[in-house]
Amino acid sequence: MAFSLLALFKMGGAFMWPLLFFSVVTVAITLERAFFLLYHNLRLDDLEEQVSKCIRTGNLAKAKENLELLSKRRMGARVLLTMVNRAAMPESQLEKAVEAEAMACITDLESGFNFLTALGSLSPLTGFLGTVSGMIGAFRSIAEAEDVSAQIVAGGIYEALVTTAFGLAIAIIAMVAHSLFSYVVDKFASDTERTCSNLILELALTNKKPAPGPTFQRYYEPPPNESRALTRQGQTPPPPLLSLEDYT
Repeated sequence: MAFSLLALFKMGGAFMWPLLFFSVVTVAITLERAFFLLYHNLRLDDLEEQVSKCIRTGNLAKAKENLELLSKRRMGARVLLTMVNRAAMPESQLEKAVEAEAMACITDLESGFNFLTALGSLSPLTGFLGTVSGMIGAFRSIAEAEDVSAQIVAGGIYEALVTTAFGLAIAIIAMVAHSLFSYVVDKFASDTERTCSNLILELALTNKKPAPGPTFQRYYEPPPNESRALTRQGQTPPPPLLSLEDYT
């Protein structure tokens, strides 16, 4: 015998109402998080290439301008913009600033994940509670019946199991969504860590590049005998070989 969804809902009893609420919240959070993660492009490879090119050419102003335009829709741009704005800071302080911004972005991405976890736990428990309540009613009907039949027992049991089925369905949706979203956020976190480490190292190497030193011209220093011979002939001997001490 087939039942409609409305008929199954009525058969589940009072515990179907909290399950209905859990299902609406689960679907709402899942759709909202899916749209949020799709809207905020989490790619970093193209941003890393652009910023690295600007670092090599010494044009951080262009990198800052590009990242500011992308920071509203791209979490990675927010993190890299923090790094570019604080590029003159010492390496240890720069790493802490970038890490703080990355954690703020990850927190925004993981908003609502705790609710999915809670719904994934509460929904089957509520369904089991509805089943236990239905079983209590079924056994009470058996106790009150003068003529006990299999239909009385089976009818009460399958009606009670409706809440379990609904609770498990809600939990499956919540846990699958949570697992997929967590994978996306974890991948973004690992990519951010790798990208920032590479760019911070590149900044450090650029900032520590030594400046060109003075150019020293070396002259030929003749032996003493040759120098005296040139002086007797009326010629001026070349100046002596200059050393670093002459410039200190």
